[in-house]
Amino acid sequence: MSGTLYGIGLGPGDPELMTLKAHRLISSAGVIAYPAPDTGASFARSIAADVIPAGVREIPIVVPMRVDRFPAKEIYDTAAGEIAEVLDSGADVVTLCEGDPFFYGSFMYLFERLSDRFPIEVVPGVTSLTACAAQLQRPLTSRNDVLTVIPGPLPDDDIRTRIESAQAVAIMKVGRHLKRLKALLAAMGLLEKAGYVERASLADQKVHRLVDLEADTAPYFSMILIYKGDEAWTLPPFCSS
Repeated sequence: MSGTLYGIGLGPGDPELMTLKAHRLISSAGVIAYPAPDTGASFARSIAADVIPAGVREIPIVVPMRVDRFPAKEIYDTAAGEIAEVLDSGADVVTLCEGDPFFYGSFMYLFERLSDRFPIEVVPGVTSLTACAAQLQRPLTSRNDVLTVIPGPLPDDDIRTRIESAQAVAIMKVGRHLKRLKALLAAMGLLEKAGYVERASLADQKVHRLVDLEADTAPYFSMILIYKGDEAWTLPPFCSS
């Protein structure tokens, strides 16, 4: 009998936003895997650090943090091979993933390599999308509103088209695209409808109305939320940091 591969959603960063199931599986794990940068600590591991048992075997999946795309296929091929050896031995592997495993989550790359060979259980997590809405203190969407999630690196014309056909918008992966995105939203008359959240749920989170944000760049964990539907929802007149 082979072991089971678990894909564990950890939530946006606050350890208290992990689910009870995630907590139980991590605290009883014998082997854990997690994404890690080539410099610095793993964010995923830091979320679960207080839950990881002593003596557990750790498999860091080292993914270089680069602006341009890199050949990640080889990295996940290698990680999948190492994890497969553990599963073949009959042991389970608990894989940590920030946010939700299937919402822009790194676990999906292991899933596509291993799901035809081993039993897999995915444990959903609180997404950055809902965490940012909670911190912004404005509902995300309602009723028949269309919610559109847009990666910030897309070209302006693509982003404009998608925003025009939606009532609620989340722009993710803002990062170095912040200045360009602010200019686009200003041209569309949406700057004052937009809220900005970075590092949601963490001690150093920042929450602003986008029109009040003076920065031109943002960290990777940042998001712009826009509501342009029929509900009379406005942004709270606050700025926190």
